[in-house]
Amino acid sequence: MLQPPPGIRAFLACGTTDMRKGFDGLAAQVQMMLAQDPHGGALFAFRGRPGDLIKLLWRDGQGLVL
Repeated sequence: MLQPPPGIRAFLACGTTDMRKGFDGLAAQVQMMLAQDPHGGALFAFRGRPGDLIKLLWRDGQGLVL
């Protein structure tokens, strides 16, 4: 299990997200919708349409983790 460091900033994307998106699609969404750098070290959360799925995008120092 990956555990982000304490004090990390977390962002929640409002609305629903297509859960078929991978690293590139979610990183693009972070840049366009949230105006943030996906490689900046923050944690980004995306919710699926039914509300029972979430995806988290985070850079752990070596690369993006989904």
